[in-house]
Amino acid sequence: MTAFEQITALLDQHQASYRVVEHEAVGQTGQISQIRGNALGQAAKAMVLEVSMPDGAPSRQLLAIVPGDCRINFKNAARAIGGKKSSFAPPELAQALTGCVMGAVPPFSFDDRLALRVDTRLQQFGTLWFNAGELEKSIALATDDYFRIVGEACCADIASPIAITA
Repeated sequence: MTAFEQITALLDQHQASYRVVEHEAVGQTGQISQIRGNALGQAAKAMVLEVSMPDGAPSRQLLAIVPGDCRINFKNAARAIGGKKSSFAPPELAQALTGCVMGAVPPFSFDDRLALRVDTRLQQFGTLWFNAGELEKSIALATDDYFRIVGEACCADIASPIAITA
C-alpha cells in the first residue's frame, strides 16, 4: 500500500472530513501553499529527525510536524521524546521510515520506529493542509479530526516562528 493509500484509509476509517487536491509536483511549503491557496501557517510541514538520547541509549527517530510559517526547534523536539539534541535524519533513512520522498512526507507515522510530535500552533486552524505521500497530491483535513486521530499526547512546543525581515 502506498503512503497516499495508507493516509486515505486511515482518514476513512476514522470518518474524517477531508478532501484530496491534485496539483503540480512541488515539495516546498511556501510554493505549494500558494498553489493550494492556504495560509502558510495551515501547512503541516513534516521533518524526520534523529534524536540523541541520554546515557548512551540508541538514537531515536522523530517525525516532527510544524506549521509552514515556523522552523523546527531542534532542542525542544528532542526533549519532546526524552532526548538531548536532534538534527535532520539522513534522507535515505527518512525515506525508508516514511515511504516518501522528501517534500511529500505526511503528518502521520506508519512506522513504530518513528515517534510523532506535532507543534501545538497547528491546533489554531480549522483546516490543515499537507502533501499526502506524493508531491502532486495534497489533503485538506479538518484540524479536529487530525488531532482526534493522532491524539493530544503528540502535541508539543517544537517550533519557532520564522522571523520576517522587511
